[in-house]
Amino acid sequence: MASASDRNPIIIGGLPSQVPDFDPEETQEWLDSLDAAVDERGRERARYLMLRLIERAREKRVAVPEMRSTDYVNTIATKDEPFFPGNEEIERKVLNATRWNAAVMVSRAQRPGIGVGGHIATFASSASLYDVGFNHFFRGKDEGDGGDQIFFQGHASPGIYARAYLLDRLSEQQLDAFRQEKSKAPYGLSSYPHPRLMPDFWEFPTVSMGLGPLGAIYQARMNRYMQARGIADTSKSHVWAYLGDGEMDEPESLGQLSIAARENLDNLTFVVNCNLQRLDGPVRGNGKIMQELESQFRGAGWNVIKLIWDRSWDPLLAQDRDGILVNKMNTTPDGQFQTYATESGSYIREHFFGDDHRLRAMVENMSDQQIQHLGRGGHDHKKVYAAYAAAKAHKGQPTVILAQTVKGWTLGPNFEGRNATHQMKKLTADDLKRFRDRLHIPITDAQLEDGAPPYYHPGRNSPEIQYMHDRRSALGGYVPTRVVRAKPLQLPDEKTYAAAKKGSGQQSIATTMAFVRILKDLMRDKEIGRRFVLIAPDEYRTFGMDAFFPSAKIYNPLGQQYEAVDRDLLLAYKESPTGQMLHDGISEAGCTASLIAAGSAYATHGEPLIPVYVFYSMFGFQRTGDQFWQMADQLARGFVLGATAGRTTLTGEGLQHADGHSQLLASTNPGCVAYDPAYGYEIAHIVKDGLRRMYGPDAEDVFYYLTVYNEPIQHPAEPADVDADGILKGIHRVSAGTTGAVGAQIMASGVAVPWALEAQRILAAEWNVKADVWSATSWNELRREAVAVEEHNLLHPEEEQRVPYVTRKLSGAEGPFVAVSDWMRAVPDQISRWVPGSYTSLGADGFGFADTRGAARRFFHIDAQSVVLSVLTELAKAGKIDRSALKQAIDRYQLLDVRAADPGAAGGDA
Repeated sequence: MASASDRNPIIIGGLPSQVPDFDPEETQEWLDSLDAAVDERGRERARYLMLRLIERAREKRVAVPEMRSTDYVNTIATKDEPFFPGNEEIERKVLNATRWNAAVMVSRAQRPGIGVGGHIATFASSASLYDVGFNHFFRGKDEGDGGDQIFFQGHASPGIYARAYLLDRLSEQQLDAFRQEKSKAPYGLSSYPHPRLMPDFWEFPTVSMGLGPLGAIYQARMNRYMQARGIADTSKSHVWAYLGDGEMDEPESLGQLSIAARENLDNLTFVVNCNLQRLDGPVRGNGKIMQELESQFRGAGWNVIKLIWDRSWDPLLAQDRDGILVNKMNTTPDGQFQTYATESGSYIREHFFGDDHRLRAMVENMSDQQIQHLGRGGHDHKKVYAAYAAAKAHKGQPTVILAQTVKGWTLGPNFEGRNATHQMKKLTADDLKRFRDRLHIPITDAQLEDGAPPYYHPGRNSPEIQYMHDRRSALGGYVPTRVVRAKPLQLPDEKTYAAAKKGSGQQSIATTMAFVRILKDLMRDKEIGRRFVLIAPDEYRTFGMDAFFPSAKIYNPLGQQYEAVDRDLLLAYKESPTGQMLHDGISEAGCTASLIAAGSAYATHGEPLIPVYVFYSMFGFQRTGDQFWQMADQLARGFVLGATAGRTTLTGEGLQHADGHSQLLASTNPGCVAYDPAYGYEIAHIVKDGLRRMYGPDAEDVFYYLTVYNEPIQHPAEPADVDADGILKGIHRVSAGTTGAVGAQIMASGVAVPWALEAQRILAAEWNVKADVWSATSWNELRREAVAVEEHNLLHPEEEQRVPYVTRKLSGAEGPFVAVSDWMRAVPDQISRWVPGSYTSLGADGFGFADTRGAARRFFHIDAQSVVLSVLTELAKAGKIDRSALKQAIDRYQLLDVRAADPGAAGGDA
């Protein structure tokens, strides 16, 4: 394969189709030769010759079309396999002990009174794939760098724990606390790879399925990004992602293959464990999943290595002069191969080899037992080693290894290859005895018949354990291990935020632009400026961030090999190999994966990055919420900006773009600190505190979500007596009522604060009501603090009872309290029980639609006049005003007619 520099990144494996034939006579000679080969030696021989010609053409770097799938045999021929440097006998003993302990751990977790589950069949099928990696490839972190990044398949976690136990990294007490994280604390082990639950062990969460492969691609890309920008030396790091063939049906698994090929990520290897089985059935019963995946990966520009058969097939394939065995392999569907994995040698002899005399002749000297033990390549250490070595040596492309295995391998006839294997969690005494005998584990029948089956450890001074330690020492330490070496950042002083605190003067700007101005000043900081990673899904100009193009530039490892159409503009599109901005195209999933990789760089590579991911707010927590959960699990940090927020701000776009609920979705993520600021000075305080909490001396494992708007408003200067503590805790008063005989309180967030201020003016001028206006910068944080207070009071009744912040803050304020926002009412309703007085809310419940902002707000009854009506209604309920005022207000403001509303400000994408 050509090196990355020789590969054409635009046309891969293509051929010109309109080239004239300058020598028809020579062409005819070649065609005649092919005809003769077919006529004299048959189609199979001709096919073989053609394949050899293609192979030689590639060796000579002649452009020939890629084959999208190849024969159902190993990609690496036996003659091309490298020397295996390990001690296969010792490695087999190690693996047998690991297999035993993994299965026993899950089985013990199913003991009466516990029954917490677990999975044993996935690791049983992939054990050799991991073992070869542990013994010969996975780099640890002891050299001071990030080592390799390994995305372990979630359902295989028992095997990873079992290996750690043999290395004294985990105790028997911990194995017995599998999936009992609270009841057996501090010894509990998480069900799957969860860094938040085991922050010194796991690095990358891989369940939900599909997020692992996506995350691995962008981790490999982030490694290259950090290297290119001189932030960390990641040249030795290799990303390994262990996946299941059933998992590849998830759209996220295959959706971003092209970026890995486009950017030549040869620091990335996928290992797909093809046990031909989903959770409870065949992946492609009537098809061939390995062939299908080979076509998809080849088509995307990946290097593909198929590892299908173990060494016991080598002599048979060497005899296959007519290609009859390969043809049989090619045409047998997966469902039948799954059946062969469960059947006897005589059945395989009859049904696989029996329908052609040449096939029968191949195995006539083999016993039924020998035929039954013709195995799958994913269980053969030497074959696996050859595949891994080839993947590491390959340059210019990412590699996928498609390794065929048997689900439940070695667990016995009740498990191996069975459709129900995934859900089987407990081994009977007979199962355990068969399993023990197959693995040659020195445990007696009595030990298996009396109580829970025991774990097996060959002894700390045994050759097997010493071998394991030696191999890990040679490879730089134990994996998986999560290490945080990053030091706190020196954060900017108050001067950086001074411009934002001055307000916008007579100019109207959206809060999106207010944030961008703060970001621009932060990126100029000598200490942390270069650590910002800007991320957007093809929307930088929409968010007013094209101002960063000339200076920060867009990251592209190939640079900019064309003249940009807007090159004459001051803010022209500019790509660079050292660019700071990640422009990941129209892929929120890809952008979020970049966000996670950048946000966890402080742990992965010991170098903090500050990602700033900006997107249409509708396409964040709703569209990629699973990844934000993954982000919290991975302990990633950074800023997430839900731009064009609110149900009624992006009204021209209509239903699918009208976000009135992402703040509610954000509230469900315990790792997310969410704010809905109204003014630039609020954003300045929030960003400053976010940098302190995420990158300061006592860094917390949180990320910040700010919803910002595209509606231009005038931003006031920061008041001299600004309530910074209130801004950060979630609420502060922005305007005290000055005139009126009857008191009231209006609470608003984000773009609704100007409506509240207008309502305050109307109430004072027309209804003799003196209303205070509060900016609720975070409904979510107010609720979170109140819930924590209630929990403390519940568990400490003997202590003085605490009072939630929102209650204390509003204490003494004359009600009623009316809340309004551009969100559904459930967002402000989060705090209703802790507000000290009568409380009601207005919100944009329902689907958004295309219209003017004014019409939309009148429709949802959240505009200033509707706020006035709501305040009057609450006052009438309390008997403070006459109810006749309500009908007067409805008629005066024509609140039943959306056409009567002021259309409001138009445009203003940023």
